[in-house]
Amino acid sequence: MEDTRINVHGSFEALPAPYQSLFSAAAGEAGFFFSLPWFSNLYRTAFGDSRLRIYGLESAAAAGAAGEILLALPLVHRDASRRIGAARELTACANFYSSLFGPVIAGGDGLAAGGAPNPQNFALLAQAIASEAPTWDVVRLQPMACQTPAFEMCVAGFRQAGMAVQAYFCFGNWYLEVNSRSYADYARALPSRLRNTLARKSRQLSAAHDARFTILTQEADAEEGIAAFERVYRSSWKPAEAHPEFIPGLIRMCARQGWLRLGLAYVDGEPAAAQLWVVSHGVASIYKLAYDQRFAAMSVGSLLTARLMEHVIDVDRVREVDYLTGDDSYKSDWMSHRRERWGMVAFNLRTAHGLLGAARHIGGGALKQLWRRVHRRG
Repeated sequence: MEDTRINVHGSFEALPAPYQSLFSAAAGEAGFFFSLPWFSNLYRTAFGDSRLRIYGLESAAAAGAAGEILLALPLVHRDASRRIGAARELTACANFYSSLFGPVIAGGDGLAAGGAPNPQNFALLAQAIASEAPTWDVVRLQPMACQTPAFEMCVAGFRQAGMAVQAYFCFGNWYLEVNSRSYADYARALPSRLRNTLARKSRQLSAAHDARFTILTQEADAEEGIAAFERVYRSSWKPAEAHPEFIPGLIRMCARQGWLRLGLAYVDGEPAAAQLWVVSHGVASIYKLAYDQRFAAMSVGSLLTARLMEHVIDVDRVREVDYLTGDDSYKSDWMSHRRERWGMVAFNLRTAHGLLGAARHIGGGALKQLWRRVHRRG
């Protein structure tokens, strides 16, 4: 396409205005994991040892003030000089904090299952990455919505660029389709075991303790919420955060955007459970849960989940509740549907590291055919 070009940017904060519009539109279609505030906080707090490369497919007019950005792909790489002899690898600007990643597409096209993006745009971007100098040995993107055209076109684009591509399962994702129901309607459909537990534990807690539940949503409440959340988290069964600034940054960012739903349960004046939910563009995402182990027998975490469910269904009127990462057995009690998140890894068959990686992951016969095809082109 003669009227397009590839540019690479090294900062989320310094992106030109057309990119900001692109990320905003994509977030409206596919959720907050595609928003600039999400990426900015993630990169700032959790990728200190990596360099950012935001690949953008731009229309020729983008040099002016009103150009169009067709596609953006935020990637990172570690400085190879720190690991002599290591493969040069580009990876998604995503990690264990990310429940969804993908190309950021104009208008969100292709991020939902019904979208219809232009496959040529993916091919152009993949070709640009595959032909860069110095050469990339490996490109890895995850976790992605495998049921979308965007995922299929990423795989096809890197294959068309001459790389050996393997798709792989990452994790299951449980979610609830609200279907315009009230919380009362939803609660009646819960498994009887869960309904009975919620009713029994609620009566016991009220009878024996001074219990209070609150949901913080305002920017003015962010610091109070951070302090309570971190206190509960330190008293929970969970390991310390690998990147301790990420969650406070996420809470502040969500509060600024109006996305924050931070649920807190207090028992006799002490914070006993905390849950960080994100409500954005009609979807409530259950992001982070913790409870003080001293209160485990009270099921205070489940009671707090029920309060937050009631809030997002009856007050926020969301169309979907997303339990994000993992197939934990309790999630199916609260949710109605399951989907999968997958990744893709592309190996450059023109480099030794790429060939070695492909040999480890892809069958020998298929690899030989790919290698011959690539070197005939070369």
